Amino acid sequence: MWMAYLGGLLLLVWILMSFKTSRPDGTYIKTHPYRRMMFFLYPTRNESVVYFDDYVRADKLLRFVKEANEKIHIDITHMAVVAYGLVLSSQHKMNRFTIGRRLYQRNGRFVSFSMKRQKLGEEAKISVVKMKVEDDDTFESYIRRINQKIGIERSDKVTYADKELSLFLRLPRVILNKAIRMLYWLDYHNCLPGAFIANDAMYTSSFIANLGSLEMRAGYHHLYEWGTCSLFLMLGKIEEHAMVEDGQVVARRVLHVRFSFDERIDDGLNAGKGIEALRAILEDPYRYFGDPKAEGFGSASLTFTEGDPRLEASGAEVLAAGLAKAS
Repeated sequence: MWMAYLGGLLLLVWILMSFKTSRPDGTYIKTHPYRRMMFFLYPTRNESVVYFDDYVRADKLLRFVKEANEKIHIDITHMAVVAYGLVLSSQHKMNRFTIGRRLYQRNGRFVSFSMKRQKLGEEAKISVVKMKVEDDDTFESYIRRINQKIGIERSDKVTYADKELSLFLRLPRVILNKAIRMLYWLDYHNCLPGAFIANDAMYTSSFIANLGSLEMRAGYHHLYEWGTCSLFLMLGKIEEHAMVEDGQVVARRVLHVRFSFDERIDDGLNAGKGIEALRAILEDPYRYFGDPKAEGFGSASLTFTEGDPRLEASGAEVLAAGLAKAS
């Protein structure tokens, strides 16, 4: 008899879990029926991925990085991380994810990026850094937090990720395989602990990999099934590229960026708008982050607000439109 009661209890728990829509990292969105059906027809990220190519004119970007480096350490990776964090403050639809055949608006802006633990070391291990953009973050405060996190990752200090991996890899393969499946199941049913999600770099708005730092060209990257990352940005080395300007073919130094985008979170039009927004910021960082030679440089906010003067200048229309649509 007790077996029947136990079975009934387990069935009830399973039914209740199936209806659970709340998560610590996102807010459930009831979207259009066609898009909801996509979650069942294309249940994984890598069968829903769309690839985009874009080129960023790099002259102002390189000059900005050189001048800013006189005050604070910064490189192209820093700029991509900061720029996309700023993009997310107006392009809210780019900050969504799917899990458990449902759509969620992410709580908070996060950018993860990979780096070598020992700079330029061929045998050095890869480490991943996850950064949250706080509403009161400025350009300088965010860059300093990035550098602090990089310093920790490149030190001999044992990080949370090191401890987590070490614990799991002590398990026999058969048990580890079952444990990973259990974590996927808990995540599907929105039962994964918030502390677990907060410290995992794959639960992020976007992932950035800068192959240009290794003098490599950008490749097309897959999306990770683990976690909730809906966008992967791969940066290539800066090189000369033929571009058409005013009907003339000219050579320009460009940063090649390739995007892998989960089309289930939104349509291609808004993905394109997000890419345009990122390009606008990287092509003219002076407009959005200030002049490195000016007094008070670094105080620019990483959150757009209504009436922000940075949204009034030519070239920022897509950012302003995104903010107006969200407000």
